[in-house]
Amino acid sequence: MKSYLKRTGIVAALMLSLASCENVLEEYNPSGQTAETVFTTPEGFETLVNAAYSYQRWWYGKEEGYNIAETGTDIWTSGAGEVYRDLTQYLNLQSNNTALTNLWRELYAAVNLCNGGITRIEKAGLSPAVRPVREGELRFLRAFYYWHIVETWGDVHFTTEETNGIVATANRTPVDKFYALIFEDLKFAVANLPVTQAQYGRATKGAAQAFLARMYLTRGMNKEALEMAQAVINSNTYKLEANYADLWKMTNLKNKEVIYAIDYSTNLAINDLANSTSNPYGHGRGSNNGHLLFLMKYDDRPGMTRDITNGRPFNRYMPTQFLLDLYNDNDARYEGSFMEVWYANATSRPTGMAIGDTAVVCSRKEISDAFEKTRKYQTYDRSKIYNTNGLVKDNLRYPTLSKFMDATRPSLNEAQSARDVFVIRLAEVYLIAAEAQMKLGDTKAAADLINVVRMRAAKTGKTAAMQITPAQVTLDFILDERARELAGEQIRWFDLKRTGKLMERIKAYAPDNAINLQEHHTVRPIPQTQLDAVTNKTEFAQNKGYQ
Repeated sequence: MKSYLKRTGIVAALMLSLASCENVLEEYNPSGQTAETVFTTPEGFETLVNAAYSYQRWWYGKEEGYNIAETGTDIWTSGAGEVYRDLTQYLNLQSNNTALTNLWRELYAAVNLCNGGITRIEKAGLSPAVRPVREGELRFLRAFYYWHIVETWGDVHFTTEETNGIVATANRTPVDKFYALIFEDLKFAVANLPVTQAQYGRATKGAAQAFLARMYLTRGMNKEALEMAQAVINSNTYKLEANYADLWKMTNLKNKEVIYAIDYSTNLAINDLANSTSNPYGHGRGSNNGHLLFLMKYDDRPGMTRDITNGRPFNRYMPTQFLLDLYNDNDARYEGSFMEVWYANATSRPTGMAIGDTAVVCSRKEISDAFEKTRKYQTYDRSKIYNTNGLVKDNLRYPTLSKFMDATRPSLNEAQSARDVFVIRLAEVYLIAAEAQMKLGDTKAAADLINVVRMRAAKTGKTAAMQITPAQVTLDFILDERARELAGEQIRWFDLKRTGKLMERIKAYAPDNAINLQEHHTVRPIPQTQLDAVTNKTEFAQNKGYQ
């Protein structure tokens, strides 16, 4: 396939590495050697494996990945600064979308690299102890990348062969065949990966088990999903953080709840901000930029100026009214996920307002007019942010997702963050097991598993009030619980799609996103660059519903 293979020959891996993982990445790039010679040495083959990991950074912690995986759902809609409104609000979504174009190219490049590594590992000279681990990592990554491809675009191109040079044809492969390989690769990974790895960010046995549990659940294999989720839970390798808010502290990123993460470096200079080989299409935000995207526009309000603590507000996405209403007053996850108050920090302030006084409040609740009149600060309450039908009234001011904020950035306009991206946490594994139990008919066991997550989320003295009964366990309740627990964590679109609830819940709970929503939006359009590149255009045509 010309559009993604013309620069993805295996030799390209010589210039790629996981350069942002300080203790992981060791670049090996002997000048003038070919893949056939380099990858027959253990040192050279490590370069290939490191490069295979690096492609995850195109999706996780990047604006394009948030738009494809999190927005356009029941819980997020467009802020005033939205760039990809065609993804978030389905406004004339077509094949020219640049986010989809970039990620199609990079995901297939990643698959090709994994295919090459799996093919070449026999002659890499690895020791008997190391070889199955590295193959397990490559198979884990191939499954990981193929999952993103098949769920995003459906029955598109599939191959397990390494490609060098230009290929001008593509195939249409059924979704089931993708998943057959995904299961095969992940089972190999589970059997061969170690429980822990010395280098943080590499795939482990637990990561493969957790991801396999997610895949089984996606395909309705509930017994298998339950068994794999229970294996992770019962391994005692992972532990829920006692306090939900502590998960997001920059000083606590490498905690026991995280099963698999994309590791970003505290040295921002090596996070692919500008790299002609591994990030030639970048937008100047080489690290995690989730901290920019969910922030409301606070820095033009009286008493406020932009600072490091409150972040650089790109104002891309805002919560739907439905998401804010999902949290009750007993649930500490609301305060652990959102901020509603901004404190005066500007030299120029309203009369009577001191530095550190409240300057702005954005509340999910209604504030009485009488109370507002007694305040020096500005208030944006429920009726100012949303209309009664849930449509957005003000897409500049709203409660802000604070989970990804980073006050350790060196300057107030720094777009990069060293925050790791949590791909799979133990809390999600509990919810996977609960959903599988429910679908297998055991709502008591499902409720018990959900209550483990909810008790951690309870405010002091509210543990009993947060627990649910078996009668409350439904698929919609579990989706609500996943929203409360995982909001913003680049999984929501996939959750709604796999449960068949994408159309229903957007129409019910995200009226701004529902206006242009159509049935064909359950898969994304194939990039036009790909369609233009292939010669077998009849066999490999655009997904239905798109031009």
